[in-house]
Amino acid sequence: MSSNSLHATPGWLALLPAAVLAVLFLVPFGIMVGVSFAHRAPGGFFEPGFDLTSYARVFTPFVGRVIVTSVTLSAAAATICVALAFPFVVFLTQLGRAAQTVILVFLLAVLSLSEVIIGFSISTLLSQTAGIGNLLVWLGVIDAPQAYTPSLFALLVGLCYLGFPYTVLVLYPPVARIDPELPEAARVMGASPVRIFFTVLLPMLRKPLIGALILVFVFTLGAFLLPQVLGRPVHWTLSVHITDQAIFQSNMPFAAAMAVILLLVSLAMIGVTLLLGGRERGAR
Repeated sequence: MSSNSLHATPGWLALLPAAVLAVLFLVPFGIMVGVSFAHRAPGGFFEPGFDLTSYARVFTPFVGRVIVTSVTLSAAAATICVALAFPFVVFLTQLGRAAQTVILVFLLAVLSLSEVIIGFSISTLLSQTAGIGNLLVWLGVIDAPQAYTPSLFALLVGLCYLGFPYTVLVLYPPVARIDPELPEAARVMGASPVRIFFTVLLPMLRKPLIGALILVFVFTLGAFLLPQVLGRPVHWTLSVHITDQAIFQSNMPFAAAMAVILLLVSLAMIGVTLLLGGRERGAR
């Protein structure tokens, strides 16, 4: 008997993650789809059936604007996080091991903070009474303290704060594995640091960058508390309206229909991102 057959992985092991996926994702998703077609009954209940009323309400200008707002906010937060995290990770990998460990531990500690703590901390930081406005007045930049929340700026700050640690942790392993002789060879050949960054590092890390974009996009798309604490009603995402319909309006079919649309929008954006990444790779 060969050593390969002795160490072969049993095929039934593949059934374990498939079963977990079916239990934790497919079954709840199937229930949600079934509820989205249910008929709303008086008293906040619903009756099983095939009613398209909820989906008819989804495809209205108001819900369309909410979807566009949600996608735009998540895409902006993902782009900002990757744009900030990539040069930060490149700089991080050039530090000593002790400094890298301290910074990574700090980022892991940030991940332990809940969305509630992050939202109210940033709200306090950007408030008029106890925020950075007082620091700007002390420095002489402005004449009187101002409130910077609720606003689109405050919401983007919160979403980026939420997604930045994940972006760094996703990009750190592939950046740390880059052979340091490659940038050095480009430097010897006369390439500037900026050119090395865009012509050597970026092409090598295209897949991790796309993965980080997708991760932060999907993660921030489901943000629920930050849009309410840091943004205005016009900035409320689809997750906020889903919760409002499910809990406060007691309209479970409409909430389920919006949740299905949110999932489909997430999958569509992920597919578009992967398609664009594949086309760029094929063009090169």
